[in-house]
Amino acid sequence: MEALNPSGYVHLILMIVIICSTATYPAVHANFYNDIDMSWGYNNVNIFDNGQELQLFLNNASGSAFQSNAQFLFGSVDMFMKLVPGNSAGTVTTFYLSSTGDRHDEIDIEFLGNVTGQPYILHTNIYTNGSGNREQEFYLWFDPTADFHKYSILWNPQQIVLFVDGLPIRVFGNNEDIGVPYANGQAMRVYSSIWDGDSWATQGGRMKIDWSYAPFVASYRNFTAEVCEWTGSGSSSQCWANTPSNWWNQAAYESLSYAQQGQLQWVRNNFLIYDYCKDPARFNNQLPAECSRQP
Repeated sequence: MEALNPSGYVHLILMIVIICSTATYPAVHANFYNDIDMSWGYNNVNIFDNGQELQLFLNNASGSAFQSNAQFLFGSVDMFMKLVPGNSAGTVTTFYLSSTGDRHDEIDIEFLGNVTGQPYILHTNIYTNGSGNREQEFYLWFDPTADFHKYSILWNPQQIVLFVDGLPIRVFGNNEDIGVPYANGQAMRVYSSIWDGDSWATQGGRMKIDWSYAPFVASYRNFTAEVCEWTGSGSSSQCWANTPSNWWNQAAYESLSYAQQGQLQWVRNNFLIYDYCKDPARFNNQLPAECSRQP
């Protein structure tokens, strides 16, 4: 596949500040020393550059993961990532939002490794009330192991949008009016991890991890969040409010702009490799209701 040049498109620029339920703070990057906790793999992490960069490691003993200290309801989150180079088959590197519990909501960005010379697959999924099965997968138009690239999630009451380097690649709208649950009632945290997924991640699990290449290293930096922090049920009205501080709730972000619609179509035309809404056999020819409104 020949990569196209996206430079003619207008990129969405996301402001970088942190919005709490009671105050707006100046633009800052989150600090990996202060603003995250390790979830597991405590020996497989390295934080440096005064807390501005973090590396997660996967070896044959363990992977590793972190989560944000704060949880929030709606906002915009950016993460710059550089993926495992070389033979990464069987590895899964993630950046996602999730609540907790059996009926959790989740917004997934996962990178499925591959053998040397073969492209990563960007795997996305949306869970609402514990139900997922909404996978879309993409190739990337660049080498994600050569340098850092920005991956972003915009989440508001009207839509969820996933971005790569400012280009929208996926939209999941609020379709509660046709009976489709939407992620708007549970606070989420940011999570990131690297783990052994060789039972399914690469070529359906046919390509396994070659542990002679371990440790596998994924790098993260410039983690920023412009969000409405959730401190309890009293935060609900604040986070739903259409105010200047909650810019993501304003009318301009209820749908993609005309330029962004063009960007999304460019990505889908050239790099989309799987869409659950184009797979009727999987659903006994009864596609999920939201598919009637998906791009």
